[in-house]
Amino acid sequence: MVQYNPKDWLTFIFRFHESDTFRQLIPMMILIGCYSGGIAYLELEFWQLSNNSHVKNIPLMHATVGFVLSLLLAYRTNTAYERWWEGRKLWGALVNNSRNLALKLSAYCSEETERDFFKNAIATYAAVLSKHLMNEEVSQMLFEGLDLSIDHQKHQPNQVAKILFQRANDLYTSGKISGDQFYIINAELQSFTDICGACERIKNTPIPYSYSSFIKKFIFFYVMTLPFGYVFSLGYYVIPVVVFIFYVLASLELIAEEIEDPFGNDDNDLPTKKMAANIKKHVEELLS
Repeated sequence: MVQYNPKDWLTFIFRFHESDTFRQLIPMMILIGCYSGGIAYLELEFWQLSNNSHVKNIPLMHATVGFVLSLLLAYRTNTAYERWWEGRKLWGALVNNSRNLALKLSAYCSEETERDFFKNAIATYAAVLSKHLMNEEVSQMLFEGLDLSIDHQKHQPNQVAKILFQRANDLYTSGKISGDQFYIINAELQSFTDICGACERIKNTPIPYSYSSFIKKFIFFYVMTLPFGYVFSLGYYVIPVVVFIFYVLASLELIAEEIEDPFGNDDNDLPTKKMAANIKKHVEELLS
């Protein structure tokens, strides 16, 4: 995730980051510019349609269609951001629940071996969940003498959650914690799986194909028809105008595509690896 100062306007305006949409759209912008120049030349020099009233009325259509397109893109961007923000809230809940579980276990567990187990296991769950959401293979994870062997053919976070719950149940059956104490920590143990399921829902349920495809086609045909209507009022200046409009519309769609899946390695994705590392640090502090 990109770290930045929101008050530094000059950096935003004049710096082109690797994730900036301008870099991705340069080839298409060049093609759109050549296309607009070709249409401008044909209409002004070859076809000589400057006196055709029907062609001159095309901008009226663009004004209406442009308003509809702006509403679609606004809805598209808001929907994508809601998915990104929901992912952030889920990982925030994972951080808090990991701390709460560590706090309670630090009071319940008097044996060093039990504290060491939960110290490593709780941190392992966050690390495994981060890799699981990034589709990275997690075949085996070892932590300071604690062997948490994970079968990569099975659901990795579930395996770690199962180990955590079994160990907590062992504490209860052996009489090391009471039934009330086991009931208290059960909420945090259960929340791990709930958070994993919610993150998987975001990860595995993209925006419907028909909706995404329709917006892309809408933008394409809207931009392709712009030179026909505005060439008579703008002349050859229609080229940079059409390129700029395409850049704005296509950038909004690209940004929405990137943030609708917040679990990955893109610059605007959530820093799940960093949050997992923070969970490990805080849990170790509480259970040491």
